[in-house]
Formats: sequence, C-alpha cells, structure tokens
Amino acid sequence: MRHRVCDRRCSRPLSGLARTDGGKLGAVDQLDFRPEGPITEAGLRNNISVGIQYLGAWLAGNGCVPVFNLMEDAATAEISRSQIWQWMRSSKGKLQDGRKVTEELFRTLLTEELPKVKTYLGDEAWKAGKYEEGAKLFDRITTDDRYVEFLTLPAYNYVD
Repeated sequence: MRHRVCDRRCSRPLSGLARTDGGKLGAVDQLDFRPEGPITEAGLRNNISVGIQYLGAWLAGNGCVPVFNLMEDAATAEISRSQIWQWMRSSKGKLQDGRKVTEELFRTLLTEELPKVKTYLGDEAWKAGKYEEGAKLFDRITTDDRYVEFLTLPAYNYVD
C-alpha cells in the first residue's frame, strides 16, 4: 500500500526500482555498496561532527538535537555513522583526493573534530552534554567490525 501511494506521488516509483542495466533491484544489489559520487574530507568531517553532537546530547537526555542549525534526530546520526562504517570497509571508500577511509583516518579526524564541536557549541552547551563520551561511543560503534543495528542501542549502556 505504502509503495503504491508513493509511486503515484513521487518523481520515481519506489516499488520495482530498476537497475541501470534494466533488471530488477534485488536484496544482493541493495547490499552491494558502491559510492557513486566522490567522498570529500569535508563530508567525512561533517558525518563525524554530527555523530559527536548527536550522541553527546543524546547521552545527556536530549533526543532531538540542533546540529548546524537543523533539528536532527537519531536517524541523521545513524546515517552519518553507517556511511563511515561502510566507507571503511569498501574498496570504493576513498576520499576525492585518493586517500582510503580507514580506521586511522577516521580516528585522526574524530580527534580533530571534538574540539571544534566544543568551540561551535560554546561552554554552556558543552557542559550540558556528554560529548567526550559521545565521541568515544561513536568511535567504538563506527570502528567495530560488527555492524550495530542502531547507534542508540549500545548508548543505553551509558545512560545513568
């Protein structure tokens, strides 16, 4: 039912998504991750910052969080985390400048982004959140070889 409604109102139908070779899109095709466009360092940094900001606020009790002047929820942070997780594991997970997205690169950028989050938020908001804990959790669930179904599931272990 949902697909029929969307098929009538969306610019392209959801049901029966087609591959570029004209065939139907199956489960295997949907799991075959290949970024189509370039992955930029700015995009990777943005994903890291979103993850830190969201998890830091979530651990402090806020489920809907202003991130870069947009009201975000767990889904946005989950997309950010999932993209990085996939980029690290795909041979196509390379930045526009040719560098492979690796655990080491991710951790380097995470370390650089954390103080930027503090500056961006200001002292009062930083102190109200749990951003260092959020960054540690984001690191753990992004670098773990086992894909966590949703980023807030392990976060419950950190809630008082």
